[in-house]
Amino acid sequence: MAAPELRINEGIRVPAVRLIGPNNEQLGVVPTQRALAHAQDLGYDLVEIAPNSTPPVARILDFGKYRYAEQQKAKEAKKRQRSVTWKEIRITPKIDEHDIETKIKSASKFLDEGDKLKVTVRFRGRELAHPDRGRVLLLQVADRLKDHGIVERMPLLEGRSMIMVMNPVRRDAQGAPVPPTAASAPAPAAAAPATAPNAAAPKPAPAPIAAAPKLAPAPSAAAPKLAAPAPAPKPTTAPAPVRAATAAPPSASPRKRTN
Repeated sequence: MAAPELRINEGIRVPAVRLIGPNNEQLGVVPTQRALAHAQDLGYDLVEIAPNSTPPVARILDFGKYRYAEQQKAKEAKKRQRSVTWKEIRITPKIDEHDIETKIKSASKFLDEGDKLKVTVRFRGRELAHPDRGRVLLLQVADRLKDHGIVERMPLLEGRSMIMVMNPVRRDAQGAPVPPTAASAPAPAAAAPATAPNAAAPKPAPAPIAAAPKLAPAPSAAAPKLAAPAPAPKPTTAPAPVRAATAAPPSASPRKRTN
């Protein structure tokens, strides 16, 4: 590990170092002996953390804690590293459907476990005269395994075998598309209620339309009232001859007798 290889305290042989304090403060370029004395006064160690710099960088710290922290970092990095293992399935151009289903199940299991997969088609005898059959078969296998892996190397003929390499699909990349589909599903449902306000909007519209006809009959009703005085001349003309007929009796003056 890198921590034990660092030079500390009297092991630092350079005349001057760029000193960093215990709280990461920059103390500038100081002589090595002065930096070591300052570190001892504070109860820490002087550790050369960047020997290839000019001048080298030294830091005042507790070397025991620093080495333990570096070891823990190395362990965590080692846990994240995973050795790549290869798995292989072998098929023939004349494989049955049931057999290829069994091969597909095994291949999907390998890819789900994070292993790289090599699919090999072996040609026997005169089968090598028709390499296209093997290529088509491999592409069909890749299509069936598209949810578990991706093709790293397309089918390639090597001697009497045709080989295709597939890599597993990452779990984080596979889970990323799921939230958009789940979020997009409620979108149409949310759009459906939005139509409710649009359906309620036409309800107020009939009110002004119904009020308009009510105002229209008012002027039409007022027109016949103005036409009513037209029949008035009829009674004036009709009584005129009647009055002339009644005027006849006073003209009968012979009935009067004179004494």
